[in-house]
Amino acid sequence: MKDKDTPNTRQETSYTGLGIALGASFGMILGMLIFDNLALGIAIGVSLGIVFGAIADAQKKQSEGPGGDQ
Repeated sequence: MKDKDTPNTRQETSYTGLGIALGASFGMILGMLIFDNLALGIAIGVSLGIVFGAIADAQKKQSEGPGGDQ
């Protein structure tokens, strides 16, 4: 068995990945309701998910930045 060298490792959350997953699922729903086109809804949902996820990742990185004043 493999020993754990670093037991205090922290898993990082990727909001971009979360945005892609949620954007695709909401895009499917909205694509069928609004556009009557599943592929178009998924494309729009994923693109918006990437944008909002990247913004959330940047905000998290900025708040965890050097100094720790916040």
